[in-house]
Amino acid sequence: MPLSPPKARQHLHARDIDLRGYFREDGLFDIDARIVDRKTYSYDAPRTGMVAAGYPVHDMSIRLSIDHTLTVREVEAVMDVRPYGICSDVLDNFQGLVGLQIGAGWNKRARQVIGGVLGCTHIGELLGPIATVAFQAMSGEYPQQLIAEHVGEEAITDPEEMLPFMLNGCYAWSDSGQIVKEDYPDHFREPQPVRIVEAE
Repeated sequence: MPLSPPKARQHLHARDIDLRGYFREDGLFDIDARIVDRKTYSYDAPRTGMVAAGYPVHDMSIRLSIDHTLTVREVEAVMDVRPYGICSDVLDNFQGLVGLQIGAGWNKRARQVIGGVLGCTHIGELLGPIATVAFQAMSGEYPQQLIAEHVGEEAITDPEEMLPFMLNGCYAWSDSGQIVKEDYPDHFREPQPVRIVEAE
């Protein structure tokens, strides 16, 4: 069901985010992510001059290449359009993601490497979605067959072992919810009663 019809309004800004997962011939998975911001009106930027309506304010991409254990093996980050020339000075910092493993605590570990003044807000925003797209790209029977063909049957990840990546990540995957109870009963926990503490 779509959103309800809006009140009269004027479109000012558009942000497009695109993420895609690929399996490489060498057995790694590439997760490509791109973020593009555009204004619907022309404006005069102090350092770059007039920016035409529809022309990107930001056009930035990052690729994480990960192995079958969700460990980052390669990183490439680019800025095709950036608001300030110095923005690209931080691109090499993204190499600090190499060796990190996607899973519980991923966002926190990534922020330690490229958060704040060490990185770029816009590329950094892509790292959360990259993690979930990586999981989606690698989960399922077919991707696991591809992994087995390249690194052996023993590398196939048991769905039970991959579950903690999703467990308690959202309402549907609550460890006390119906989905986990039906599909992963070993991880199911009985709902705990809500304790009401009375004010003294």
